[in-house]
Amino acid sequence: MTTSQHADREKFEHLRTTLETAGVRAVLGTTVNAAGLTLAKSVPMPRFEAFHRTGLGAARVWPVFCIDAAIASAPGIDATGDLRLRIDIDALHDLGDGLAWAPADLRTQQGDPVGACTRSLLRTVEQQLATAGLAALVGHELEFVLVGSDGAAQGSGWVPYGATGLLDQEAFASDLLMAAQAGGLRIEQLHSEYGPQQFEFSLAPQSPVDAADAVVLAKLLVGRTARRHGMRASFSPKPFHGAVGNGAHQHFSLQRDGRPLFGGGDGPHGMTSDGGAAIGGVLRGLAEVQGLLTGSLLSGARLSPGMWSGAHAGWGLENRETAVRLIRGSTPGGSNVEVKCIDPSAGVYAASAAVLALALEGITDGTSLPAEVDEDPSGWSDEDRAAAGVPLLPDDLATVLAALDGSTRARRLLGDDIVDATVGVRRHELDTYGDREPEEVAELFRLAWSI
Repeated sequence: MTTSQHADREKFEHLRTTLETAGVRAVLGTTVNAAGLTLAKSVPMPRFEAFHRTGLGAARVWPVFCIDAAIASAPGIDATGDLRLRIDIDALHDLGDGLAWAPADLRTQQGDPVGACTRSLLRTVEQQLATAGLAALVGHELEFVLVGSDGAAQGSGWVPYGATGLLDQEAFASDLLMAAQAGGLRIEQLHSEYGPQQFEFSLAPQSPVDAADAVVLAKLLVGRTARRHGMRASFSPKPFHGAVGNGAHQHFSLQRDGRPLFGGGDGPHGMTSDGGAAIGGVLRGLAEVQGLLTGSLLSGARLSPGMWSGAHAGWGLENRETAVRLIRGSTPGGSNVEVKCIDPSAGVYAASAAVLALALEGITDGTSLPAEVDEDPSGWSDEDRAAAGVPLLPDDLATVLAALDGSTRARRLLGDDIVDATVGVRRHELDTYGDREPEEVAELFRLAWSI
């Protein structure tokens, strides 16, 4: 046994002893697929080592399970063969009540990363940033709506962003914050949102993979806590037709040699040239990767001017109507960029990888920063938008998928397997439910992206 193997064995045995002493009886491992679904397997503690060393068997169709349990068609994916679901023990968390959780990677039976594994993709992008001398911090904000155990709307007397919702759901909110603290999840704020029974939480910034893992952990803790209070949490982009939607905003900052790219420069609002190029890169490729950010059948219903959903394909300082919002630094972390158009039906690993890969490409190419949108564009006419070069992001899924499927940029940056799997699951949604009434679709899939 080599020194490295001996150290790994000691680390594992220490972790196992710690978990057993804490009363952990089972370990849950999760992966997020192309439809944004969180899939999982669990093992009793005696099988913990196998889950870590060799992984558990998973059919090759896991990346293309759809929101209605159908299996989409994608090149190279069928009923033959097998994959391995292998947990990452460095990211394991004890959730209490006998359950521990860890994110997992999809591997081949030989142990190699699977092309359609979105967590492996994000790790690759993080490594590409490091190779370019860049470090990224990512922080996520997620919105959700509390519904009854059957998915029905509940509650009344809502005040947008008010204390009413926090007090009405005080027991739920308190238990969620306690669960987060016990489970090692850093929630920076939790507040009631605009829509009835809608809440939003912000997670502390971390490295890209760790930040995406934290989103899955957060959704898991929200789901467990809601159930204990006789409720469910909907992470649908449009839980109820005609009501506000849920966003999944991604914030990111970039540094080179410890110096921030979105501050300390001589560009607009103090950005460096690389910071401007990063935003330019995101905007240049945004329409091509939109299927990874807002690609579900319900996503388009959320993208509307005047709804602060980031429907306008431009950027602006503190502009909540633009898809990319520059936030002036008021903390030691400095300024950061928020991609507002993302919603919770997106797979968090793939969405993060797409945004960061575009930003890196923008820096590498020296992409120009487009003109800033320094006013509210929600009242603009189509002619105004065309003149400003700030189109609306498409809200019809057929257009979004055609752009992703035909994008050489998306395929080069993210890989054919990720693109093909995403197009496959989303086309199934469109082909199967695209002619249904919006109210019916919202009801059918209100809990599809919940945990």
